[in-house]
Amino acid sequence: MPDRGTTAASRFSRRALALGAPTLAAGALARPAGAETAAAGRAPPLPHLIDVATASRAEGQPEASLAALDKALAAAIGHKLFTVLVINWAKNENQRFYTNQPGPYPTGGAKPLVRQGEFFQEVVLAGRPRICRTYDDVKRAFFDHELIRSLGCESAVNYPVRWNGRTIGSLNLLHQAEWYREDDMPALSAFAQMTVPALMEIVSRA
Repeated sequence: MPDRGTTAASRFSRRALALGAPTLAAGALARPAGAETAAAGRAPPLPHLIDVATASRAEGQPEASLAALDKALAAAIGHKLFTVLVINWAKNENQRFYTNQPGPYPTGGAKPLVRQGEFFQEVVLAGRPRICRTYDDVKRAFFDHELIRSLGCESAVNYPVRWNGRTIGSLNLLHQAEWYREDDMPALSAFAQMTVPALMEIVSRA
């Protein structure tokens, strides 16, 4: 008899593909037995996706959902620093709305959207994740790379949150060098789509 969790994850993967998540491969959400060791501390994503979905039904949005997302991503993907960027296209602005390290890396007010550079071209316009594998990559990508390094982070991934064909924000995870890989992207795709209601709520309040 097939494992119930694996079967549920497979159904989730097929449904995500049908809804147009091309990077979400079948079976990506259910790692095979023993894969936790090979996955360098990554837990199976499905239980954590369920936690985020449960949090989204509670009062206190969008903070409740983002706090649950932070905890879920720490377990399923891994991060030392996690932030959520929100884009308000109507006002041509973006804002770091959430951070897991408010002391050294705080949130901030809305700023004009910078429409040039790799982040805007690749993540925002093209809707593709950007992986910075080493500190040299981080140094090229982030103006505050020294601060990032002081927090123990030498790799990063910026994953776009998309709705109706447009990027409305990004999930930004940072960790030790060489942490993030292409096979993290399918699970990140699912987490990113679950963030859509929270980001739309933030924009609606602006």
